[in-house]
Amino acid sequence: MKRPFHRAVFFFFLIFFLFFSDTAFSRELVVYSARKEHLIQPVFNRYTKESGIQIKYITDKAPVLLQRLKAEADNTPADLLITVDAGNLWHADNEGLLHPVSSNILVANIPRHLRDPENKWFGLSLRARTIVYSTKRVKPEDLSTYEALADPKWKKRLVLRTSKKVYNQSLVAMLIKEHGEQKAAEIVKGWVNNLSTAPFSNDTKTMEAILAGQGDVGIVNTYYYGRLVKKTPDIPLALFWPNQASSGVHVNVSGVGVVAASKNKAQAIAFLEWLSGGAAQKLFADANMEYPVNPKVPIHPMVASWGTFKQNTINLKNAGEYQSAAIRLMDRVGYK
Repeated sequence: MKRPFHRAVFFFFLIFFLFFSDTAFSRELVVYSARKEHLIQPVFNRYTKESGIQIKYITDKAPVLLQRLKAEADNTPADLLITVDAGNLWHADNEGLLHPVSSNILVANIPRHLRDPENKWFGLSLRARTIVYSTKRVKPEDLSTYEALADPKWKKRLVLRTSKKVYNQSLVAMLIKEHGEQKAAEIVKGWVNNLSTAPFSNDTKTMEAILAGQGDVGIVNTYYYGRLVKKTPDIPLALFWPNQASSGVHVNVSGVGVVAASKNKAQAIAFLEWLSGGAAQKLFADANMEYPVNPKVPIHPMVASWGTFKQNTINLKNAGEYQSAAIRLMDRVGYK
């Protein structure tokens, strides 16, 4: 006669434990972020204010965070991974670190080419890697495409960032996807032949070299240009949107995925959905002079002043899939 009573007590405590464990999980999320603290903290604070969910976070470089997730495996405390460049997001997925998400909200808010085809990662902010030029020495009608920068007329006039950085690796990866490896190699070799100086370590130094007369034209992420213009509004540089009659401007993202080993996937997905909405998109993009991935969200006035452009809509998963080929290609043609 005691067994039914014991069974009832057992199930009572089991339900009690599961309910309160789930509640405990739901009050906190852990984010591993390769995006810098000052860019993400306002977004996290806003979500905590609106939802009551606390966000704990660790910031580091993307390769370090990926290695940490692999080492922690099922014991990781992380619920979400935020990183820059679709190539890094692809690597995380390729290592089995991300969980597929089924969400009508995310599908509605984030264009297809800015999210993984299997919905394992999603863009949060968009940056264009476009052409920048000296307004003193170059006319916009002299420019046309990324490919045309290989033309001999730019001999000793082109300035680039090093091939060691993921942004240029992704650009070349997408050229391989679009043109094939042989044609892409011809384009990048043409760039190398036109370099006015050795490649620089970052986009800011690339633009500073153009300002110093070391070259006339380069390729940079738009937000680096925004930072420079914010400091010096009358700077004699301008952006040019290439490939408008063909494939469109190469774009990339900072993005996010739910960690496969997360113990709190439902709340992680809810947070991800919130990140794709209006208030979060404005905060996330405006903090770094980027574009919201959600096309319904207004663009920062300064960013909007650079003009509109047609995006390349080849899915950014290819930036990761062709990254190794891009690195080998750049090495082969002498792009350091």
